Amino acid sequence: MLARLKSEIAYARGLVRALARTRPIAENPTMTLGDHLERWAKTYGERVALLDERSSLTYNQLNERANRYARWARAQGLVKGDAVCLMSLNRAEHVAIWMGMARAGLATALINTNLAGPSLAHSIAIVSAKAAIVDASLLAQYSSALPKLTTPPKLFAIGPASTEAPRLDIEIETFDGRALDADERPALTIDDPALFIYTSGTTGMPKAARITHSRTLRIMYGFAAVTGARADDRIYDCLPMYHTNGGVIAIGIALTVGGSCYIRERFSASEFWSEAIRRDCTMFIYVGELCRYLQNAPPNDRDRAHRIRLAVGNGLRPDIFAAFRARFGIREIREFYAATEGNVALFNFDSYPGAVGRMPSWAAKRFPLRTIAYDVDANEERRDAQGRCIECAIDETGELLGEIDDDPAKPASKFDGYCDPEATRKKILRDVFKPGDAWFRTGDLLKRDARGYYYFVDRIGDTFRWKGETVSTTEVAETLSTFPGVHEATVYGVAVPGHEGRAGMAAVVVDDVASFDIAGLRATLAERLPAYARPLFLRFKPKLDLTGTFKPRKVELVADGFDPAKSDDPIYFDDRRAGAYVRIGSEFLAGLKAGAIAL
Repeated sequence: MLARLKSEIAYARGLVRALARTRPIAENPTMTLGDHLERWAKTYGERVALLDERSSLTYNQLNERANRYARWARAQGLVKGDAVCLMSLNRAEHVAIWMGMARAGLATALINTNLAGPSLAHSIAIVSAKAAIVDASLLAQYSSALPKLTTPPKLFAIGPASTEAPRLDIEIETFDGRALDADERPALTIDDPALFIYTSGTTGMPKAARITHSRTLRIMYGFAAVTGARADDRIYDCLPMYHTNGGVIAIGIALTVGGSCYIRERFSASEFWSEAIRRDCTMFIYVGELCRYLQNAPPNDRDRAHRIRLAVGNGLRPDIFAAFRARFGIREIREFYAATEGNVALFNFDSYPGAVGRMPSWAAKRFPLRTIAYDVDANEERRDAQGRCIECAIDETGELLGEIDDDPAKPASKFDGYCDPEATRKKILRDVFKPGDAWFRTGDLLKRDARGYYYFVDRIGDTFRWKGETVSTTEVAETLSTFPGVHEATVYGVAVPGHEGRAGMAAVVVDDVASFDIAGLRATLAERLPAYARPLFLRFKPKLDLTGTFKPRKVELVADGFDPAKSDDPIYFDDRRAGAYVRIGSEFLAGLKAGAIAL
């Protein structure tokens, strides 16, 4: 009874804080990101806002840098409604760039720095980008997309060793950092787009989610409230800044309260705690895989020598939740569930092990969520005789939905959609519980217990998560199928002991395995796909089993996994240390479980 009471109090306090911080956003529809940044600068001035491994920006400096970028955008002839691509490494300057673009009325598309070739070209083209700002170290990668672009955007480089494009980092210093005059400020509202953040699509290519000023601000202020952030907090951010966690949530937690955010270029398990201690961090943001890497590292004297009081993120799996919290002495873990573009958000305010969040009964009416029965084999929702969806019972797994409401007084219930209208249409489920209603489809299977705690079960459809990234099986299968000698291919995710998510595996049909150019296939995959999307395992089959609609059956393939004892098919492992696919036998599983094989 006492535990239940504490949980109710934690949720009541958390929701009250979040509503108090986010309500003023809708009440001031012309106060956009640029205005909030200006207010933060006036309030917090010379306090450090952002710092990375090379530099730092105070609140005043961040605001001035944003002004310079806004004036630069105007000088390029870019106008309200135009899109700019930003392909940047994790840097404090990354934030100044997109905030400056937002101040000028532009929307910045945050490009995944792992992309190349067709998928990168698609990401650029789908937002009709007028300019691309690219880190000099990524220019060769960026160039791989140019043959696929009908009208490439004008290119600007950041950093040295660039002979291919103007140096924006030098050019920007010629612009004034003072506040923009009235005639330099476009007429904006919080419903104008500020960012495009990409999420995986069922077509195999990334979808560009339209993130308005309103949504961006609600994310920033909302998570500051959820974490109880204070001006003396410093959050450690080593997640990619082209994703929402690393690029919006982490910095928002700091900036909205006068705190600071330490930005690291990439995650390092061996240096994580040392750096958290050296940088005097009090919070960090995670995805589940990050926590498992930290948990699997050998114990040392830094495990509890830090000042981290809270961790916030998603994907911390139940099997390590309690152990992770206990080992590192972290009092609070704010696990959450949310979609960048969606209207569904759940928070684990009381650090309940394994839950992605909770929706108390007294709050359910204000935040309408439902899990509906889903037929995984048919890949569609189940409906009753009246054509209505069937709500799941307690502890029953189903797809999580959020009701869409365009009432301006309920901004959290909106769904702003994607650049692609068809992609937007597919994410809306209609006539769910009554004629004419509309619900956002999360594409995820969850279950809810009797106390209102939600637990993540799996993703629906042709995607899986590996190394903290979403992999589209369709895109990978299409890449495999275009290689000479491959007749058919299907891709799926398989569980790997001791690792979060699913590793990529492909079943491939070729004429003769012995003569097939597997080295050439590996080289092609490395050229066309980011590392996390390349199949870690290949299974060569004489034919693929098909459904009645001629789609490859994956259920049995997933069940077999990469265990060579479950079939006579040759199975290969992408040994990245050896730089080759190698055939595996029964000893492989033993080595994997013993930790002798690196993935």
